[in-house]
Amino acid sequence: MRVPLFPLPNLVLFPGVVLPLYVFEPRYRTLLADVQASGQPFGIVRILQTSKESDLPFQDRVSRVGTLAHLRHADPHEDGTSTIIIAGGDRFQVQEFHTDHPYLSADVTLWPLEAEGDLSAAEAEGAAQATARELLSALLRLNPENTDALRAAAPEDPLLIASFAASVLPLSPEAREDALRARTLLDRLDHLLGHVPTTAKTLN
Repeated sequence: MRVPLFPLPNLVLFPGVVLPLYVFEPRYRTLLADVQASGQPFGIVRILQTSKESDLPFQDRVSRVGTLAHLRHADPHEDGTSTIIIAGGDRFQVQEFHTDHPYLSADVTLWPLEAEGDLSAAEAEGAAQATARELLSALLRLNPENTDALRAAAPEDPLLIASFAASVLPLSPEAREDALRARTLLDRLDHLLGHVPTTAKTLN
């Protein structure tokens, strides 16, 4: 499938995460108009190097892994800019970039998480749920002043808990993308848990 791309320098979008974005550049105003006309999602990919850091073409400075963004709401402003609400969908890999629009686009292949090869489905589900609970408990310990708000916002599904943790943990963009690239759900949960300070894991 071919999708428009909205590259951003520090954002890694995860499945199920709902985010606001401010659309102000002319090329992304065009992207938004095209997405609204088609009803199709667009892709969020991370800018790996800015134009100040590298002379490479734009498409050679963005990640080849991203997440589909589904437009939930668009609030246009009088100056032509818009505030939009997006929701993260499927992970994808870029196969080929295209530069025939004002914005970058790409042929992408959806990249679902793999099954845990050495575990049965029931065992894998149980391991993911246990690790997700451990990760959520660690988040609460890390943020004792916001435990009520975090509990209220936290999802129940292990995949969505991973997405929630990736948004809440103080991670670098590189660490977030490493989590997005995880082979399995358990790998993603373990990766995120590995970024929790030891004190937050061991406090009672």
